[in-house]
Amino acid sequence: MAEMIKVGMADLKLCMSPNAITTLGLGSCVGVAIRDTGNKVGGLAHVMLPDSKEIKNNVNIAKFADTGVAELVRLMEKAGARRKMMVAKIAGGAQMFAFQNNTQMMRVGDRNVEAVKKKLRELGIPIKAEDTGLNYGRTVEFFPETGDFVIKSVGKPVKTI
Repeated sequence: MAEMIKVGMADLKLCMSPNAITTLGLGSCVGVAIRDTGNKVGGLAHVMLPDSKEIKNNVNIAKFADTGVAELVRLMEKAGARRKMMVAKIAGGAQMFAFQNNTQMMRVGDRNVEAVKKKLRELGIPIKAEDTGLNYGRTVEFFPETGDFVIKSVGKPVKTI
């Protein structure tokens, strides 16, 4: 029987088919699912913040878009994935709270999505689908075998991208 691997907040893990991988509670955080379409090696990062350079004592590289996405790709390549065969799907990046002064610092979800897209572009990994923004949280399940990225949100229908 296949295993469902759990990824915590500010965490990342690899997943080999036929197993699947999940993370809970993506609010302003972004879930970045990457797979090698040839050998079905996959991984999921739960990114909390856009830029590791903005925070002191940033020892948890999985926490940030710039370092977490790069580390996930590095680990996937170490496990036999080929970058030219990698594709990504992303979810999350919500604006969970309404602020009267909607400054750049308050737009963490938007900034996370922008940073993840920028890093994937730099790494040459295309984004095949996304479910980002709006004002609700998401839980995701990723299946490297098929590439299905299942998104669950309270009060919303289950969506597969």
